[in-house]
Amino acid sequence: MKLFTHMEEYDYEQVVVCQDKESGLKAIIAIHDTTLGPALGGTRMWTYDTEEKAFEDALRLARGMTYKNAAAGLNLGGGKTVIIGDPKKDKNEAMFRAFGRFIQGLNGRYITAEDVGTTVEDMDLVYSETDHVTGVSPAFGSSGNPSPVTGYGVYVGMKAAAREAFGSDSLEGKKVAVQGIGNVAFSMCRYLHEEGAELIVTDINKEAVNRAVEEFGAKPVDIDDIYSIDCDIYSPCALGATINDNTIPKLKAKVVAGAANNQLLENRHGDILQEKGIVYAPDYVINSGGVINVSDELLGYNRERAMKKVETIYDSIEKIFEISKRDNIPTYAAANRLAEERIETMRKSRRQFLQNGMNILSRGR
Repeated sequence: MKLFTHMEEYDYEQVVVCQDKESGLKAIIAIHDTTLGPALGGTRMWTYDTEEKAFEDALRLARGMTYKNAAAGLNLGGGKTVIIGDPKKDKNEAMFRAFGRFIQGLNGRYITAEDVGTTVEDMDLVYSETDHVTGVSPAFGSSGNPSPVTGYGVYVGMKAAAREAFGSDSLEGKKVAVQGIGNVAFSMCRYLHEEGAELIVTDINKEAVNRAVEEFGAKPVDIDDIYSIDCDIYSPCALGATINDNTIPKLKAKVVAGAANNQLLENRHGDILQEKGIVYAPDYVINSGGVINVSDELLGYNRERAMKKVETIYDSIEKIFEISKRDNIPTYAAANRLAEERIETMRKSRRQFLQNGMNILSRGR
């Protein structure tokens, strides 16, 4: 890939290549934008087919974090790290401690956390070399498992979407079809159950389905039937790209709101949802509870404060609907615009501040 061409196209600030021969560390830290604050984004460890694909993934994910953090109202920019290697056999203490030293060398421009292929234990090793890491063990002041908080955020965002679709944010009596009952979705389902929603669930893991049936009285259905089930809300909480040409014609739901990443196979599928009058709560906004939660660790973690911030997902979803109507664009595009407008406002504010400072200095001469 033409790295500088790609960086210029999407206005990336910095890419740091890290190598430590003794530990086997091969890492790429991509910092997309720090207008709002230090770049926050997790560390992914994966067996990439080529180095080029690793660079592409790091860059793509870093830009995504800029939008996610901005739309969530955080004073943080976007960044991401990928470590090339097999997370099942290539990890060692020296690798993550070396990685921590590279992060320390960035002097706070980038803050990391766990992601696919990395764990809390890995972040503890990073923490032994730098303070610029979140998601470490609770013994070090961390918030612990982020899944319950992420689930709560999805529930809150779903209420905002329900208000848009049905005129009320009450989920009592609403039929919610949940695809995938992992840790995040299970926490979300608990809140839905407590409010009186009717749950319809599916998962390739039958134990997860049985657990939801036992604890929440959920109705189980086959994997392929979840799209066409008679329901008010479809909640994708497993794999991405479940909103596509094959599934959209089957949907009977008036709302799509779930925890999965990259729910739209292509942007045009968001256009189709809009045309069909289906309210879509953009994934990277509604599932931002986890990053909101870990970001509070930077202040000295306070759960009550973090949960109140997670509740602002409701407001963010409402703003997206307002922008969608204002600009006559689908909600996925409105989410991007929300993030971009916030970044641009801050960029102009800082530019004005710097200009005023230069004028004062000039007059002083």
